[in-house]
Amino acid sequence: MFMCGAATLGCRSALGTVAAALGGGDRHLWEHNNWSIWAGFSYIKISHENNTLVTEFILGSLIDQPELQIPLFFLFLVLYLVTALGNFGLRILIVLNSHFHTPMYFFLFNLSLIDLCHSSVITHKMLMKFILGKNVISYMGCMTQLYFFCFFVISECCVLTSMAYDRYVATAILFLYNVIMSPKVCSYLIVGSYLMAFSDAMVHTGFILRLIFCDGNAINHYFCDFLPLFQLSCTSTYINELSILIVGDKNIIVPSFIIFTSYGFILSSIFQMKSTEGRFKAFSICSSHIIAVSLFFGSDAFMYLKPYSSSSDKGKISSVFYTTVVPMMNPLIYSLRNKDVKVALRKTLSRRTF
Repeated sequence: MFMCGAATLGCRSALGTVAAALGGGDRHLWEHNNWSIWAGFSYIKISHENNTLVTEFILGSLIDQPELQIPLFFLFLVLYLVTALGNFGLRILIVLNSHFHTPMYFFLFNLSLIDLCHSSVITHKMLMKFILGKNVISYMGCMTQLYFFCFFVISECCVLTSMAYDRYVATAILFLYNVIMSPKVCSYLIVGSYLMAFSDAMVHTGFILRLIFCDGNAINHYFCDFLPLFQLSCTSTYINELSILIVGDKNIIVPSFIIFTSYGFILSSIFQMKSTEGRFKAFSICSSHIIAVSLFFGSDAFMYLKPYSSSSDKGKISSVFYTTVVPMMNPLIYSLRNKDVKVALRKTLSRRTF
């Protein structure tokens, strides 16, 4: 594309000169309105339409069946209310019970905040699509949603990794637990998680901002995600794909390796325990974390560690898991499978009742 800063007549004259210079046996095409030139296999085009910047996007639907939109609205509304109630309730429970003021519940407190915010960033626009039929989001709104989506996903990756390390220390080297997992260390881990999420989200969003969108503004997804935005770009997305490969995969593969390595040592330590009760309690707590990690990283890996040409419909279904299902399941997993949480919940409710 040639960018002509001169007058319209000058720009057309320049293109005419280029067309003449391409002479020989090459095929030429001069279009007066769209200012296009064919030269062999080269296509140079300056279009009024393509020079217009996209100011808004139209978000797609999860399922393109009108009769299912209202049932899906109520389904995802209930899922969101369960997510909000579960994560907010778990945070309140941790604050009100002093024996939960430990590293494990400190990380769980932050995980609940991340899950609640992560779900809120995506769900409200999806619910609007179910009701309104046409869901419009501004360009800056789309970039903002993309940034916070990246921020909370990467934060969750890092916090889940910190939780795995905490469980490893608590199980394998319990006698040094209070020294290794001191309040200062826990604070550093959480601050480091948020800083890494901030920087990586800035990288991803910055590379998206450099793209020019001129192939329409209808996003084939229910929120602003990388791959659907790539499909609308009329400029090269190679740098963006490379950033996902380097930065994105680092946030999936590296944490997954650390987590499963930690749990390898944890399982080895659990099987060496002589107390059946201690072994059962340790395995119950760790199994909850393994379930949460498998759901989150499994759906993430399916979405972002696959060829970009894969079906977008499968991508929509996969993204439902880490944007809706996982934030809802985490408080349920950590409460229903944790005897201490269930006992604390009953005590808290009885104190508030009487």
